[in-house]
Amino acid sequence: MTDQLLKALAYDGQVRVFVLDATATVNEAHERHDTWHTATAVLGRTIAATALLSANLKGSDRLSVEIIGDGPIGRVLTDGDANGNVRGYVTNPKVALELNGAGKLDVAGAVGLPGTLVVRKYIGDSEPFSGQVPLISGELAEDFTYYMAVSEQTPSAIGLSVLVNPDETVAAAGGFMIQVMPGATEETLTAIEEKIGSLGRFSDRLEEAESIESLLDILVGENNSEILAYQDVNFSCPCSKERFAEGIKLIGRDEIVAMIAEDHGAETVCHYCNNHYDFTEEDLVALLEETSSEE
Repeated sequence: MTDQLLKALAYDGQVRVFVLDATATVNEAHERHDTWHTATAVLGRTIAATALLSANLKGSDRLSVEIIGDGPIGRVLTDGDANGNVRGYVTNPKVALELNGAGKLDVAGAVGLPGTLVVRKYIGDSEPFSGQVPLISGELAEDFTYYMAVSEQTPSAIGLSVLVNPDETVAAAGGFMIQVMPGATEETLTAIEEKIGSLGRFSDRLEEAESIESLLDILVGENNSEILAYQDVNFSCPCSKERFAEGIKLIGRDEIVAMIAEDHGAETVCHYCNNHYDFTEEDLVALLEETSSEE
């Protein structure tokens, strides 16, 4: 099943709005990595944020997000591209904490403070742009909002949520990003602040909403927006046995010889999607011959 991200303008073009349903995408991430509920929420929120930030990319541009806190989840790494393809993983997928004081999944406790959020953008052939900010809450929506304000100087409001069923599957996952355009009036800014202030917990709105269009109306008001486009969003990883073969060749002849002699083969695993690729002894001998011919 394909998820969708909606792109719109609101308040007569003074505000740009992105609304995302990422339920199937986050559930696939959960299934691939066998995450426990708190880890699912952490990874899911980060994947949703990555999809929202990637919505501003074009062509072959892509970005990656890295979150490292002091909590049990360890490192969170995701990436996304301009076509709605996202992927990601956490160091420790088996994290299941008690609910927090609000009765919600304890994302902040799993991430832990202090910590950092790093966004790396790969635009065309230019050098990667890297922006880094300290984590301010660990709940992630506030952290990404802070990143947009400090690192990209783009006043934004970001909401992220992942709801997990008792059987660990994902009931709902999504998010929104509201960006104020240059020249927005004070009246518009006040109206947005009031809307966000009255929103309550985004997880509740996500659970109640019948569609991303209805979420858009909740965020900016009915008949106050113009939908520009829809974009499909999917969990997608470009890894392949051929790519891993090139990586094995790079480790050098001695290491390949050792693999053949000691293990009679090799197994590789993609961190991002958990796909496994097996190399037989014959495969490794062929790679060894290729390295010799390329020297």
